[in-house]
Amino acid sequence: MSEPRRKAESIILVHGAWSDGSIWARVIPQLRAAGLSVTAVQLPLTSLADDTAVVRRAIALEDGPIVLAGHAYGGVVITECGDHPKISGLVYVAAFAPDIGASAFSLGRRADASPADAEIRTDSADFLKLTPKGVTEDFAQDLPESVRETMIATQGPISLDALGAPATNAAWRSKPSWFVLARHDRTISPFLQQMMADEIGATAVDVFSSHVAMLSCPGNIADVLIEATRAPDSRHR
Repeated sequence: MSEPRRKAESIILVHGAWSDGSIWARVIPQLRAAGLSVTAVQLPLTSLADDTAVVRRAIALEDGPIVLAGHAYGGVVITECGDHPKISGLVYVAAFAPDIGASAFSLGRRADASPADAEIRTDSADFLKLTPKGVTEDFAQDLPESVRETMIATQGPISLDALGAPATNAAWRSKPSWFVLARHDRTISPFLQQMMADEIGATAVDVFSSHVAMLSCPGNIADVLIEATRAPDSRHR
């Protein structure tokens, strides 16, 4: 008879493109108040391999079980490294959830272009940024102007290599998963989010927010993350 699954006491939060670990700032206090150890990693956004290495180092420093959460491109990162034995569950927040061989770019092409796509600019080193209009109207349109101005000034560009790299692992095949669907998202199509949630068999939760749901609806996101730490492992694949 196998031992019952221990509840996770740690959460690792993985940001996506055009942001950094501070994007989880409104969620972290609620997780800490629930008695959880929380780490928000800082990705270089230079390649999928580099970004995955950062998360693997964070996993190595924590005792398991651990819930791994990813926003946007961060969903590719947690899919790639979430098969680690310490990981007890995956939470996708308005995120990409690729199968093996798929990338953020290839998944994005499965739906009509989002409004934010027209506001992406590429520099001479093949790094991508959002225009101020893209941040204000399509990335964080439901946040106060002062917050959006800060996001414009501090956004982290992401390399084409990172967004185009195919996943070599699909951790959701062996881990229970949750998917927060941002229904007012203008960066990753809500239709595409629903498609991915269905395909990976995730427990789906709707929030009526922009792409940055953890800033506009932090209580909802914290609730899903806390639920993931407490849920029994019922996934058998």
